[in-house]
Amino acid sequence: MRLLDRSPRRVRLTAAGRRVLDAARSTLAAAGQVQIAAQQVMTTVRIGTAAGMTARLERGIDALRARAPEFDVVLVDLPVEARLNALRQGELDLALTRGVRAVPGLTVLPAWNERLYAVVSRHHPAADRAGVGLAELAGDTLRVPARKHDPPLHDAVISALSDAGLSPRAGRPTGTLQDTIVEVGSEPRSWTVLPADQVAEIRSTRVRSIPLEPALTIAGSVVVAPGNAGSAAECAVGAFRDQVVQHRP
Repeated sequence: MRLLDRSPRRVRLTAAGRRVLDAARSTLAAAGQVQIAAQQVMTTVRIGTAAGMTARLERGIDALRARAPEFDVVLVDLPVEARLNALRQGELDLALTRGVRAVPGLTVLPAWNERLYAVVSRHHPAADRAGVGLAELAGDTLRVPARKHDPPLHDAVISALSDAGLSPRAGRPTGTLQDTIVEVGSEPRSWTVLPADQVAEIRSTRVRSIPLEPALTIAGSVVVAPGNAGSAAECAVGAFRDQVVQHRP
């Protein structure tokens, strides 16, 4: 098939040549679209987390997607030590933690602070107080997580009590957030301590949450492997920071 008419002065497309050119342009454009699509691989971000972070996770993931929408999120709920081990082994891309300040082999990036609340039965004498001191609760049974399950929160509570010269009677270690709320709500003279984000998720009417006075806080961090401690990790820190206006439980 003849595609070009050649003369000593110029070269022109034949009618067939124009048809072939149009088809070729369409084919090349389609091939370009295929190449672009092939390069837009969905990235999976695996985040280690724990109970009581729902609102923070929702805000953080929305903020990350506003910057880079092409990724999928997998949330992995693990105890603190298992979360950090999974990060070391490359099974997670980042982990959210409370009370973790330094971890061998990992990079800890401070991101937020949560106030600690005393949680008591609605029948507890302090249930209707606007604030309560640790000394006022020291005579009751304290329920905290076992150290092997949540060392940072356990240590934060015990350290604060020790600094205040208090040694309350220790009850059974707490389990899940749901079980803790049910058990404390059923024992008028027991209490536990929870971070603000966990308190915000309590829906039971059997307990009351009371700010500790003077205020006690626990730090929240984004933890990553050293090789990931770059601009992407800093974006994650920004995404999971506290909002300017805090929701008070």
